[in-house]
Amino acid sequence: MVNYLVTGANRGIGLEFIRQILHRGERVVACCRNPERAIALNTLASVHDNDRLVICKLDVMQATAIASLPELLKKKGILIDVLIPNAGVAAASERLGLIQEETMLRVLHTNAISPMLLTQAFADHLQAPKRNAKIVCISSDLGSITYASDLTFGLSYGMSKAALNMGVKKLSSDLANRGIVLVAIHPGWVQTDMGGRYAHLTPTESTQAMLGVIDKLSIAQSGLFLDYRGQQVPW
Repeated sequence: MVNYLVTGANRGIGLEFIRQILHRGERVVACCRNPERAIALNTLASVHDNDRLVICKLDVMQATAIASLPELLKKKGILIDVLIPNAGVAAASERLGLIQEETMLRVLHTNAISPMLLTQAFADHLQAPKRNAKIVCISSDLGSITYASDLTFGLSYGMSKAALNMGVKKLSSDLANRGIVLVAIHPGWVQTDMGGRYAHLTPTESTQAMLGVIDKLSIAQSGLFLDYRGQQVPW
């Protein structure tokens, strides 16, 4: 049985990861800030074996909570094979003249700093290399400097995902030496609260495709920026 950990598991892509991983018959640790309010996640817990769905309270803005999580899971006999830092936020109405420091710091911390702290925390706790351990950071092509144009999709979100991509690239070689694959992946434009109803992909389509890519990842791909089809995205 493969052990996954997904952050931001209470809605959107994160929740769909939980559904599909459980459908595969694997075990998943579902992390979110307020589990008691995660109605859909708790509904899944009510119909699945408690041994295969472990719900954990985790505020990714709290560095101490991130640092202590691997040991907490280890005490429960859980070592993670696939870590998916998925929790993310975006900012609305970021036009020139309306950009705020507080918003930028919150988005940068959630989308870029927290995944790097999670990666660091689990680096010594992943089941590598015998279990082909993987860390898959959910990024976005809005973080591609090649694709960047104007403020149509705001400033903070794109900056945060570009920073995330840099972190993935920087840490990938150290982790590859430990037998751990680290990549950034663009899930596509997905019909979530963040992506909106006019997006091209349903959460089911995006997540199913990403899991297919994750299954096939090799150490040679560590440090790449891929999309949900497994194709490289320009930096």
